[in-house]
Order: sequence, then C-alpha cells, then structure tokens
Amino acid sequence: MKRETLAIHAGYDGDPITKAVAVPIYQTIAFEFDSAAHGAALFNLDVQGNIYTRIGNPTNAVLEKRVAALEGGVEALSVSSGMAAIHYSLVNIAEQGNNIVSLPQLYGATYTLLAHILPKQGIAGRFAASDSPADVEKLIDENTRAVFCESVGNPAGNVADIEGLAKVAHQHGVPLIVDNTVATPILFRPFEYGADVIVHSMTKFMGGHGTTLGGMIVDSGKFPWKDHADRYYMLTKPEPAYHDVVYTEQYGDAAYVARCRTVCQRNTGSTLAPLNGFLLLQGIETMALRVERHVANARKVAEFLRSHKQVAWVNYAGFADSPLYAMAQRYLGDARPSLLTFGVKGGFEPGVKCFDAMKLFKRMVNMGDAKSLSCHPASTTHRQLTPEEQLKAGVTPEMIRLSVGIEHIDDILADLDQALRASVA
Repeated sequence: MKRETLAIHAGYDGDPITKAVAVPIYQTIAFEFDSAAHGAALFNLDVQGNIYTRIGNPTNAVLEKRVAALEGGVEALSVSSGMAAIHYSLVNIAEQGNNIVSLPQLYGATYTLLAHILPKQGIAGRFAASDSPADVEKLIDENTRAVFCESVGNPAGNVADIEGLAKVAHQHGVPLIVDNTVATPILFRPFEYGADVIVHSMTKFMGGHGTTLGGMIVDSGKFPWKDHADRYYMLTKPEPAYHDVVYTEQYGDAAYVARCRTVCQRNTGSTLAPLNGFLLLQGIETMALRVERHVANARKVAEFLRSHKQVAWVNYAGFADSPLYAMAQRYLGDARPSLLTFGVKGGFEPGVKCFDAMKLFKRMVNMGDAKSLSCHPASTTHRQLTPEEQLKAGVTPEMIRLSVGIEHIDDILADLDQALRASVA
C-alpha cells in the first residue's frame, strides 16, 4: 500500500472481540498471566504477549507497526519523547570508551546530548567539520559505534547526503542513524538510501497538533550485526540484563530494536502513555494531507521573504541558486520541508523585534504543528551553546526559524509583513 493508505490502516485490522474500528486505548499498567508457567514463558520470550506497559502496550503496538510500515522498517519502539528516542538509539550500542560521529547541524538538545551529556558517561560525541561524507569519515575510528545525522537539519535546513553517509559508515562497519523528524516518511524514507535506524520526534509532524509528546525508533533490520560481533557484542552474545538472551538469535532482523525495548526502555522507563499513542495515531492519519499544505505554504513564504526589503537572507532549499538545492532535489524531488530560516536585516536586535511582533505565528520551540510557529534559536533552542557552537550548528544572531502551518497563505504573509516592518520601528 502507498504511504497515505498505510498512515490510516497499517498495524490494525479491527478488534476481534468488540469489532472496534478505531484503535482502543488500553489504559492499563499490567496484563494478567494465565499461570506461573505462562508468566515464565513471556519473560523467557518463548511466547508473544503483554507483560507491563513500560515495555509494551497494545495501543502503542499499533502505533509502532504503523510507523515501521511508513518508514519501511521491520520493527519499531515507541518512547515518551523524541530526545528519549535519540538517547536510546545511541546508548543501545555504545558504552564507555566509544564515540558517536555526527553531522554538526543538529537540534540544540541533540547537540547538547552529544557534546556534554554522553561524554560524562564516557561516550564521546564527535562533530564533523561539515555535512559531507568525507568530513564524517575523517572522524570514524575503531571505537566509533554509529554515525548520526538529521535527514533535514533543524534549524539549518541542510539535506544530508544519506546515501553517501551510509556508504562511509558501512565501509567502517558501523550503522547510520537518521533523525527523520523534519522530512517525515511522507517526503523521504532514509532506509531506501542505506540508513539503518531512524528516529522520530512524534511530537512534531506526525502528531501535528501540538498536543502530544512522543518518540519512535525504527529498525531497518538490514545492518549485519553478526558481521561485527565483537564490536556489537551486546546484540550477538548473551545479555545478562535480560535473561541471557542473544538478540540476533532470538529476534533476528529486529535484534537492535528488541534490545532497545528490553534493556534501555525496561530499565530506564521512558514509556509512551497509551493515551498519547492513541492521539498520535489520530495525527498520523492526516499527516500526508497536512504535509502537502505545509510544503505549498512554505514555498510561498520563502518567495515572499526573499523579496522583502527587511530580509537579509532566506535559507530555503527550494531556490535553484541555493547551495542546498541539489541535495534536496536528489532526495526530496520537487517537495521541500516547511521548516525554513531567514535573517532580519540589522542583526540580533531587529531579529528579536520581528520575532516579538508576530501575531499569527506562535512564538514557541515546537515545529510541525498545524499552526504556524516561529522561533529565535539564538535566544531559545540554541541559547546554551557558545556563539562558536551556534555557528557550527547553523544558528546566527539574526536568524528566525519558521515552521509554516496550514492556515490560509494570505494571513500567513500578512503577519510576516507586519512583523518585519516592526523590526525597524
């Protein structure tokens, strides 16, 4: 089935008992065992079934199957937020003495995780000089456990060379992990270009209404963990944290995400609430339609901003003369994400004035909402970074990031115009 159809039907054929067409909300903590033997069989992974909502819930299971189908993966794990998904995706296969090599253009909290949080646990974050595969390869060594990138950088707007990054990563025997939040599987599916693991902040375009936190980890099932058994021994040898299971033997192609569930999630507890799972399912059903409108509105916004006298620059991959254009065309075709940035003439202070004057655009750090949203990264999402770190992440003092919503385009443009005029008032 096509992605628009999968978004509505994948993972659920109706409830055989109640005949409910909508996915039920299983608002329960635990599930009853038939007997001690049944409980033992569940814990031994001898039979399929539910044990405890911290590691699995029927509502969330539908969501996991649906997102895995949308991305073309074999299995997925839902967690409480996008940052939890990123965290688990890395610590699932990295430990003290290892490193993660990343593109420099990252969401602020992801940069902080790699630059400051994981290093205190002995896992180094290494940032390439640029987003080119050649610069990434320079940092990979025998202790590297993954290459990480965002398919579309937030807020930089760069489109990563997924095929090139995958080739480099695989030549050195490590997986490529891709945050596909901004592009969504409607615009781009990284597995088709060699990525091994995909993470999402479901909070954004998938939920689509600014109401529900959630994250997802999707396993392609294609990375050959057994070929690198010593490096990824946690998947190829008995796991003492979970009944000495050997994940590659017990779970086959889904070994990676199975360990995420039974070791990372089970023991640290970043669980998606069943109600949140239900709400995210509702959002996914209309994601394709919303993304279509987001994309159309964003193109008109970019053209408007480029012609405005108070705008110094516009970073939008849809312009043929943009350095981002060729890579975007290669991976996204004629579509472009609705996340874009622009610079207000005059620097930081005019940028803040413009940001403060917006009325229709909601000033907030979220993105992917049906509503149009604006953010001044230097004051918010990337404030904890030094000026030098901000520049590496693609953030400048005058920059405003827009997540263009699905309102009528005339109202969107009118709000931007009055805010820009206010920047020189």
